[in-house]
Amino acid sequence: MILADNIHKFYGELHVLKGVKLHIQKGEIVSIVGASGAGKTTLLQILGTLDRPEKERGSELTINGTNIDGLSSRELSRFRNQHIGFIFQFHQLLPEFTALENICIPAFIQNKPKGEAEKRAYELLQFLGLEHRANHKPGELSGGEQQRIAVARALINNPAVIFADEPSGNLDSESAENLHKLFFRLRDEFNQTFVIVTHNEELANMADRKLTMVDGEIV
Repeated sequence: MILADNIHKFYGELHVLKGVKLHIQKGEIVSIVGASGAGKTTLLQILGTLDRPEKERGSELTINGTNIDGLSSRELSRFRNQHIGFIFQFHQLLPEFTALENICIPAFIQNKPKGEAEKRAYELLQFLGLEHRANHKPGELSGGEQQRIAVARALINNPAVIFADEPSGNLDSESAENLHKLFFRLRDEFNQTFVIVTHNEELANMADRKLTMVDGEIV
């Protein structure tokens, strides 16, 4: 699913990632942990194609059979929309749109017909037990509900992999536990792949593999 080799990243003189190498299988849930500044989020952004590694250092990244290095910016945006889903610490829902409309946005970017997108969005709402909240705006939802809507948005285009950056960091303990269980339910039912950066030890230890980063390297 994901093959990353010799991933380096510099910001000015700061060497943030120092030759990271990893292989993630389809249907695997991998957590990435480490102290602040270890490079976790930078690695997640590169794996999620939001940033690029240092090409001159020989960094290589393949996702779902596609070599990312050879894609133009436009091709990369298209690939990201079709193959990757994101969940962030803050739900990033648009306040002026309903839950259903927020979920549909990535599908609309992919130019899917409105009826098809809404049908899929409603199926996801049913799966998450939130169909009764379809026409509610984010401000009318609880924190846990908002984050589950964000999960549905990440799933709308049936991505190959979902990257999550501190997905439960803004939730109370009960909502966080429910979200963690949801990830594993999605993996069990849809063979969904997750790469999760987290400071939550409980979630990190639930993963199939826990990778620890120290000073830009996986140890």
